Amino acid sequence: QVRRLGAGLRERLAAAFGEHPNVGDIRGRGLFQAIELVADRAGKTPFDPGLKLHARIKAAAMARGLMVYPMGGTIDGARGDHVLLAPPFIVDDTALDAIVERLRAAVDDALAAVGRPA
Repeated sequence: QVRRLGAGLRERLAAAFGEHPNVGDIRGRGLFQAIELVADRAGKTPFDPGLKLHARIKAAAMARGLMVYPMGGTIDGARGDHVLLAPPFIVDDTALDAIVERLRAAVDDALAAVGRPA
């Protein structure tokens, strides 16, 4: 069940973020999946840590009823933003759709707040 749902989550993330100009990577295993946020997709240049993009995404996600695990400093202890998803193993396809939809809206809002609309 977790393998199937994890593959489904990964497919949904790829559809929502695969061509996003500020998503440098989508990675994870099973239902533990993360997106890495970058200022420049081609060079994978990280955002300025002072923007606290990961925290902005968390706040925007929480405003939509979505709990995410934001992390900053993932490159060198200072630079690098990513957001981890870890839904419960009892999640279903309908909930996965909502999770990805809410995450996309949260990412777009956070990027717009720092002057990088998608």
